[in-house]
Amino acid sequence: MEEELIRQELGQDGDKNESNVKHGAPPKPVCDLSDPRYDICEISGDARAIGVNRTILYVPPTAERGADGQEWAIKDQSRKYLEYIEKVKVKTLSAAESLVAPECTSQHAVPAVVFAMNGLTSNPWHDFSDVIVPLFITARAYDGEVQFLVTDLQPWFVDKYRLILANLSRYDIVDFNKDAGVRCHPRIVVGLRSHRDLGIDPARTPRNYTLLDFRMYIRDIFSLPPDGLGIPYKEANKNASGGVDGGTGKRKPRLMLINRGRNRKFVNIPEISAAVQAAGFEVVVVEPRRDLRLEEFSKAVDSCDVLMGAHGAGLTNFFFLRTDAAMLQVVPWGHMEHSAMIFYGVQAKEMRLRDVEYSITAEESTLYEKYGKDHPAVSDPESIHKQGWQLGMKYYWLEQDIRLNVTRFAPTLHQVLRTLQE
Repeated sequence: MEEELIRQELGQDGDKNESNVKHGAPPKPVCDLSDPRYDICEISGDARAIGVNRTILYVPPTAERGADGQEWAIKDQSRKYLEYIEKVKVKTLSAAESLVAPECTSQHAVPAVVFAMNGLTSNPWHDFSDVIVPLFITARAYDGEVQFLVTDLQPWFVDKYRLILANLSRYDIVDFNKDAGVRCHPRIVVGLRSHRDLGIDPARTPRNYTLLDFRMYIRDIFSLPPDGLGIPYKEANKNASGGVDGGTGKRKPRLMLINRGRNRKFVNIPEISAAVQAAGFEVVVVEPRRDLRLEEFSKAVDSCDVLMGAHGAGLTNFFFLRTDAAMLQVVPWGHMEHSAMIFYGVQAKEMRLRDVEYSITAEESTLYEKYGKDHPAVSDPESIHKQGWQLGMKYYWLEQDIRLNVTRFAPTLHQVLRTLQE
């Protein structure tokens, strides 16, 4: 009964009202390669997974076997346009092939999801956007009763996100590329559903999941305080003399200043830190590394009222903020406001965070120092973008650092402070 409910809940297109297994219809693979972002294949019935040759076989019931089989090639990563993602073969066996199908070496009572951990991972934004959020969309409704068969497994990824992976699946992760057995599951899903960059479309999720639900889910996994608590400085000051709005010895709002390590980094951190403190904040400066322990870092972010950083992967830590906390995104030079909004701003608002953006001037970019005010990258960013994304990437994403004009930046800090006090 539970398996049938899951089948009905996880329809072919992720639509909660559709099912790829109709009452009375024989089980069979249903593969959809039409979505521009991802491919998906769902096999119900006698499904057999052979990892070493990246193959999923479906053995039809005797009465349903035909003279010919059918075959699909599925990219099991949520960004199927990436050329270097190897494909997984999904094959319905013919009558003749079914008679000599490889025997199961292990039988499993729960479904399996086959997906890749490579691609653009190692960047936290891509870790979440390309794997973790799509995996949540695809597997959350199984309530842990599902096993992951991972192609191109990345040990560092498994270690860093082990709490999330262990919550989504109660079973050992299988390094599918090295798995020489024939694993038989009652249902196998190949690929991960992905609605948009770092986003969830509730209408296409089994239980109307939203990105806010995902943030709450992440906070619960990392044992962060429940949503009923206010932002940290207000909670800390509730018992102070005079209450939240007055009194002495009160805690200031805490701002976590994330500084990138390679590009789009702040080159005048001491000056920025002093300006943040002068505006009325306590400041914590961090430089996140890939090997940081999320169990500890998530609690550090949760203790802050503001997460500030230049447009980039470090802002992905906004999943650990409390409701009504603020994300202060510094938008680099080069007409990057649209990217700032679609990659972080929209998501912050969907998750009930306060989104504040500060766009730097040309003079605040190190491109100004490097090339001079008359270079097109400084004087005419639009002309750079018209020459293709590669040139825009070179100048505005890879070569640029930021020297904030703290005098110009001060009103934005005061805006954030007023926002928190509302």
